Amino acid sequence: MTSKLTIVIPAYNESKSLPTVIPSLLMISEVENWQIIIVNDGSTDETKNVLMQWENNPRIKLIHHKVNKGYGGAIKTGIENTSTPFCITYDADGQHHEESVKYLLQCIEDSNADMIVGERPQKYSSGIFRETGKWMIRKIAKILLPLNINDLNSGMKIYQTNLAKKYLPLCPNSMAYSDTMTLIFISQKHLVLEKPIQVNARIAGESTIGVSTAMQTVIEIINILMLFNPLKIFIPAALFFFAITSFWQIPIFLKGNGLSVGALLGYVFSFVIFLLGLIAEQLGLIRKLILHKYE
Repeated sequence: MTSKLTIVIPAYNESKSLPTVIPSLLMISEVENWQIIIVNDGSTDETKNVLMQWENNPRIKLIHHKVNKGYGGAIKTGIENTSTPFCITYDADGQHHEESVKYLLQCIEDSNADMIVGERPQKYSSGIFRETGKWMIRKIAKILLPLNINDLNSGMKIYQTNLAKKYLPLCPNSMAYSDTMTLIFISQKHLVLEKPIQVNARIAGESTIGVSTAMQTVIEIINILMLFNPLKIFIPAALFFFAITSFWQIPIFLKGNGLSVGALLGYVFSFVIFLLGLIAEQLGLIRKLILHKYE
């Protein structure tokens, strides 16, 4: 029976959690005929030595980065080495349930979706700084993009592998990868759904996601818009400066003083922004053509 799913696990300094996570995941993978790719992202603890016990297991492929490339970099390496129709990302810290993998695989097959995000329970809390970062991401993403996903930065997502590989070059190597890939799928009008999953507390270690990660993600959201829909940024900006300039100019005009120099500069500036938006839109169309060429 041909395997239909690969579980991609990025691991950085997870030597304490891997001995618990891998055996249970391997057990269900043997039954379901899944493949597992573990990417050791330049760990400085005993992660590499821990992973060596599964070096000859035909179900598991181990990849070792010589240096730390980041959470996104590790996932990208895993997906690049995936040959099954579907792939799912799975955290190495023990938070995810192996049964959730089976559930999400069934969901994506039944719905013919392109991506399904595993939504963690609302009661799941990961600290004030991380929650603040997640709140910032959701609010800004909803303003800039049509978004119906609540848990945007969930670490468990299942994809159509061919689409994930197509968009890898557009994704960062940082923690912002997870949010960015989801936003790309949404901006490209792929079917993205969200299904509830259960999570445990981390077995060991601490999360590195916080406000700084949120800011990185906001920058990536803007980059996505610049790639695929730049007018959504440039037109509001042009209208904003046009409105401010008009608010400044109307009283002057009503007094019979004509067009002020400041207003003239404001109108020219708003027009230039609009023209830049048109140029960016044309560049975005070229990028889309390049992407579709390699479908």
